[in-house]
Amino acid sequence: MRKSTARPGSVTKLPTRTAADDAPSPKAAATPHRKPTALPKPQAAKRRFQNIDRSIRARNAQLTNGMSVNASQAAWLDWGRHLAQAPGRQQALAERAVENSRKFWLSMFGIAEGFTPRRDDSRFAHDGWDSPPFNIWKQGYLAMEDWWTAATSEVRGMRHKSVERVGFQAQQILDAMAPSNFPLTNPEVVAKTLESGGRNLTDGARNFLEDAVRELSGEAKPMPEGFQVGENIACTPGEVVFRNRLMELIQYAPTTDKVHSEPILIVPAWIMKYYILDLSQKNSLIRYLVSQGFTVFCISWVNPDASYADCGLNEYRKQGVMAAVDAVSTIVPDQKIHACGYCLGGTILSIAAATMAREHDTRLASVTLLAAQTDFTEAGEVTIFLDESQIAYLEDMMWDQGYLDQDQMAGAFQALRAEELVWARAIRRYLLGEQEKPFDIAAWNADATRMPYKMHAQYLRGLFLENRLTGGRFAVDGKVIALRDIAVPLFIVGTEKDHIAPWRSVYKIGLFNEAEQVFVLTSGGHNSGILSEPGHRGRQYRIGHRAAEYHYMDPDTWLARHAVQDGSWWEEWACFLAEKSSGAMVPPPLMGAPQAGLPPLEPAPGSYVLQM
Repeated sequence: MRKSTARPGSVTKLPTRTAADDAPSPKAAATPHRKPTALPKPQAAKRRFQNIDRSIRARNAQLTNGMSVNASQAAWLDWGRHLAQAPGRQQALAERAVENSRKFWLSMFGIAEGFTPRRDDSRFAHDGWDSPPFNIWKQGYLAMEDWWTAATSEVRGMRHKSVERVGFQAQQILDAMAPSNFPLTNPEVVAKTLESGGRNLTDGARNFLEDAVRELSGEAKPMPEGFQVGENIACTPGEVVFRNRLMELIQYAPTTDKVHSEPILIVPAWIMKYYILDLSQKNSLIRYLVSQGFTVFCISWVNPDASYADCGLNEYRKQGVMAAVDAVSTIVPDQKIHACGYCLGGTILSIAAATMAREHDTRLASVTLLAAQTDFTEAGEVTIFLDESQIAYLEDMMWDQGYLDQDQMAGAFQALRAEELVWARAIRRYLLGEQEKPFDIAAWNADATRMPYKMHAQYLRGLFLENRLTGGRFAVDGKVIALRDIAVPLFIVGTEKDHIAPWRSVYKIGLFNEAEQVFVLTSGGHNSGILSEPGHRGRQYRIGHRAAEYHYMDPDTWLARHAVQDGSWWEEWACFLAEKSSGAMVPPPLMGAPQAGLPPLEPAPGSYVLQM
């Protein structure tokens, strides 16, 4: 096993490009370069004027971290106009305000029970919130929150997108105003201050200063202490056996005398580093698969800079998924491949698999999609940020930068769960003076990546906004593809608390494909639900099997008909893969294929994963 030579926070330079780096696969031929055709003068002038506007919008977008002010204003105007024309709704809100006031004062005198926080709201868990004066601030806040939640719910005639956006932004403001965020109105902070003689506030001030200096200087957040890529995370032994401009392909060393003849190819999301699937030894999905007698390959995506601005979805398909399929087929010849995609990796894998089916490429044995969406009509809370105005704003910012920066991307996901990821963290770190406990997922989460302008723009517009893939309008090489063409067995995993790929959205692939399908719904969120190793306490899942061309079952009916089981879904997946294999156990293949031009290049985890 190779130890990483990169220091935390150091920058690993991108490797020098060669002609071979641009090849989409080991078998692909070089494509001659063509000079761009010059635009006619009227078109060139029009483009110049458009670029002036785009540059201005890009600068504005940087000031708002990519959020469109126009989209926000339009939502509030839509809400205000419809509410102004709804006197009945106004009367209902006025009566609710009176009732909330009455309930608040009665609770203060102990005559009636007051407002109770949401079940998932941990801000008021401390016992001090039940004593004056803290209970007054708590009840007043909850009364206000209840009223605004009712006020920003849908008014008949409003655009649905406006409803979501107004409610979301109102909650953001309410979260910022919560009494738990201020030292004098938070009983836990007051108690800690008295107990420590104010030490928590001095420690918190130091933490705040450190974070502020790092933010202002643009310094990358360091890897949490005690974790190092290649040492105790991303440390399953293996070799990089193929590399091109977009990815490295890692082949993992076998740990069993015999292996299943069919290999596994994992396509992770390029939104973060691949090693979410290879964290600590105890919860590494890759290490588990290797221990079960599978030959495992995994893509490690490059961390793109501005030079990758023109890389689109098709480049990620060809130079990513298909290049990996070609390399695996060369190293393990004459065997079909179990392909697995996680999050965005599952989306691009489904596109690649449908294209392969259209072209009668039969090299896949099965397709597994982990928390991956193919239909985006119910794509969850992230769609709050996405409409024509918002995407145009993001496109111009990415056009100017050449990529979407990791901090700009992380900000959107933090906003979705601001109560937990922003304010609760700030309270612990700045008011209670606590240091964050280092753990493997936090280390991975801090190791973010960028996304190329063209690819992300195509993803947001073509898939999220226009839903072309399941709408029969997604073309690859000029021809529309269809998910129904994928005939190999599918293993689909959704997670119960997923804010990024809601499980009902993940489940919808059953509407667009008639192949044999296993659907698993596991406890946890987008990442924690996937990291569900055997022996993990409290893990549960539901599993259902659908024969080929069987009638569709809606998700709520499916949920009602499939009982909860204790344990890890990993074991179910291993059984599925073994069942869909030939059954033959063979000696492990060599690492790489030197005789075919694919020698091992360097030990895992490779170079791309170290790029900052």
